[in-house]
Amino acid sequence: MDAMSLDPKIADRLKRTEDGLVPAIAQQYDTGEVLMLAWMDDEALHRTLTTGRATYWSRSRQEYWVKGESSGHQQWIKEVALDCDGDAILIKVDQVGAACHTGDRTCWDADKLDALVGERPQ
Repeated sequence: MDAMSLDPKIADRLKRTEDGLVPAIAQQYDTGEVLMLAWMDDEALHRTLTTGRATYWSRSRQEYWVKGESSGHQQWIKEVALDCDGDAILIKVDQVGAACHTGDRTCWDADKLDALVGERPQ
């Protein structure tokens, strides 16, 4: 993974994993629906910021991929933000079609876990 062209002011804020990646959460910009989690390095983030299309690093294929390039299920960038620690990226997108590789709208549609629902004290 070669990087660069990412603005040094942004690159300096990123806290990467040992393999140079930062988790990126894609969220539907108008509904707040959490769509998927993927990984970015500096180059993927640079491409995302400069093309208007979500670009990620595939850990399994060891290559960049533009979301929807082959499936047609594109993500059009509306807003990109770093969290307060610089160790996660939030990408607000306009999702076309399914976000998950399984064909589900989100990567969290299929496996909901049973959990005790807590109530906030009054």
